[in-house]
Amino acid sequence: MTDTDTTTDTDTTTDTDTTTDRDTTRPVAFPQDRTCPYHPPAGYDPLRAARPLARITLFDGRPAWLVTGHTAARRLLADQRLSTDRTRDGFPATSARLAAVRDRRTALLGVDDPEHRTQRRMVLPEFTLKRAAALRPRIRRIVDERLDAMIEQGPPADLVTAFALPVPSMVICALLGVPYADHDFFEEQSRRLLRGPSAADIQDARSRLEEYLGDLIDRKRKAPGEGLLDDLVRHRLSEGAIDREQLVAMAVILLVAGHETTANMISLGTFALLDDPRRLAELREDPALLPGAVEELMRVLSIADGLLRLATEDIDVDGQTIRAGDGVVFSTSVINRDETVYPDPDALDWHRPARHHVAFGFGIHQCLGQNLARAELEIALGTLFERLPTLRLAAPAGEIPFKPGDTIQGMLELPVAW
Repeated sequence: MTDTDTTTDTDTTTDTDTTTDRDTTRPVAFPQDRTCPYHPPAGYDPLRAARPLARITLFDGRPAWLVTGHTAARRLLADQRLSTDRTRDGFPATSARLAAVRDRRTALLGVDDPEHRTQRRMVLPEFTLKRAAALRPRIRRIVDERLDAMIEQGPPADLVTAFALPVPSMVICALLGVPYADHDFFEEQSRRLLRGPSAADIQDARSRLEEYLGDLIDRKRKAPGEGLLDDLVRHRLSEGAIDREQLVAMAVILLVAGHETTANMISLGTFALLDDPRRLAELREDPALLPGAVEELMRVLSIADGLLRLATEDIDVDGQTIRAGDGVVFSTSVINRDETVYPDPDALDWHRPARHHVAFGFGIHQCLGQNLARAELEIALGTLFERLPTLRLAAPAGEIPFKPGDTIQGMLELPVAW
């Protein structure tokens, strides 16, 4: 988008000085809303200049460390002295509504080893590269079916509701063994869980999802079918390796993360491509560029911007010390634009080796579903632009609403025509 689209008011920073081991700086408020949906907020510019660590102020005025350098990020994301357990005292939060629900443990993403290792091993076989490859024909059928329905309805269409959201929802339902007929319910609860206006909304949404998935698991205990949850009921729950409450918590995170993140990547990736006709034309001329394009889009878009950790011990990083009890935030949008790793980092470049980005995180908590996500994105974006060669935005780019900075980034809607 144009330079005028990426400006932000100067009042996004705080007025409080804080002293680091190196110098005195004014901490930047984090998170901030993007002014262009695929670029970091302009208010983060000082953070990009302060690699590998910067000081930030969270919504409640609490100071925290922000990791901004690519090398430091990969090292620290693999450092088990940084905990993901949100129930620990002092764990950072990026909004009041998230701070209010820190006492609720989150499976996989919110537990440390050895518990995390045990949980991950239970589900890892369903998310391998081989498994993702085997699912590609099914993903193609789903993508074609959704495009058939969208084309039959005719333009204009909202790409979010017609395509970007249902494709990953149908895929994760098939993988887990969740009835897609219930998608309106769990998609709405997922939206409230991630973007609810209050802590009460988040708690209610999570409770509704837990009740729904608990009932589904109970039905599967009586009559198992096909799907990952059925396998976990047969081979883990029945053997006592996991209890019902733990399985429900795992099902919640797999269902929500399994469709929300990919849906946002499809919609925001489409927007970014339509907003850059030159790069889109290059991709259309040479479809072999698509896998690299998906990696580059994940690097540039960085939809999960603000991975949270708590230091359990002192950690030295390039002459600065993260103290035990300090909150640590990883800004993937800043890290993935480290010019020492990615020359001209703000530009899309299908030819650069972008595979080492941290859009999926890194270390033991690196995204479990990354192989599946890559397959879905390659098929969804490739098929979309192949079947709709005249696809275009049906509204001015600057008028299309997108999500605020304290949640997963993406488009609230995406009006298109062809």
